Amino acid sequence: MTRRHIIVLPGGGYHRHAPHEGEPVAAWLRGLGGGGQLDASVFEYPVLTRHPGPLDAIRAEVRRVRDAGAEQVGIIGFSAGGHAAGLAALAPDARDDERVDLVILGYAVVSMELENHAPSRENLLGPDPSEALRAATSLDLLVTASAPPFFVWHTAEDQVVLVEHAYRLGSALAAANVPHSLHVFPRGKHGLGLATGSGTAESWTRLCEEWLDAQRWLT
Repeated sequence: MTRRHIIVLPGGGYHRHAPHEGEPVAAWLRGLGGGGQLDASVFEYPVLTRHPGPLDAIRAEVRRVRDAGAEQVGIIGFSAGGHAAGLAALAPDARDDERVDLVILGYAVVSMELENHAPSRENLLGPDPSEALRAATSLDLLVTASAPPFFVWHTAEDQVVLVEHAYRLGSALAAANVPHSLHVFPRGKHGLGLATGSGTAESWTRLCEEWLDAQRWLT
């Protein structure tokens, strides 16, 4: 049996880790499939730490999970944790044992060029990052044809991280012919996590499970 593992990166604006986007998400992932094919763990990447500190730490965690026996490694992140997850998947110069096999992003910060949600950018890049650094850490500008499959979800009502972030990433994935699934729900505030009881947005977990099954991660 192929051993599969998903690393969970909670959000928190690169200054903390939101508890509801950590272990509850890992527990949900471990319960999928019913046969113990999928494992998951929370990684509390460095916060209040300038780039590339969080990226280096996440790459080290991917190596650790592979060294522990995982044959396939995925990554899921929310908000700023979604940015960290996407950067780990898309940033150049990763070693073979640092690459991830699929990515799941919830209401993720995608573009460091947008002015929206400046705290995440300032915590990661400093108060006055160069245009080059902002571009080098914008996920939509890092997508290539070799990127792993993505599952992306957001809500149109999100006023903390605007839905434009998801659209920018979706457009980049489509342009590079990267397999992806993009879902935008009409209602829902930022930071929903598993989104239980939130209306239509709570269906993201079912849709994600179906997507993971289609990727043959639950069999």
